[in-house]
Amino acid sequence: QVQLVESGGGLVQAGGSLRLSCAASGTISSINVMGWYRRVPGKQRELVATITSGGTINYADSVKGRFTISRDNAKNTVYLQMNSLKTEDTAVYYCWRLDSGRFGSWGQGTQVTVSS
Repeated sequence: QVQLVESGGGLVQAGGSLRLSCAASGTISSINVMGWYRRVPGKQRELVATITSGGTINYADSVKGRFTISRDNAKNTVYLQMNSLKTEDTAVYYCWRLDSGRFGSWGQGTQVTVSS
């Protein structure tokens, strides 16, 4: 099994920044994808960004140019730097990881609230 521990959520004013972190442990593979999804109450969970162990990155159109995903493979940790935050970025952010040959795993979620 893979365990994901998130940190870094909180309350910030519009235009501000936050950085999320997610550390993976357990039975993990060197070939994997890590990323972030978010969910607003009443809506489906949506992709924010993903990054493969090889460094390939994918962003949702809504966050391009504002959010940056990165990872430290030695620490099995993925980061999400969120700049120029908007009120519509308010959501619970979930870390996700898919290891080669295994099912995906989810973190517990961290609340990000952007006030106007």
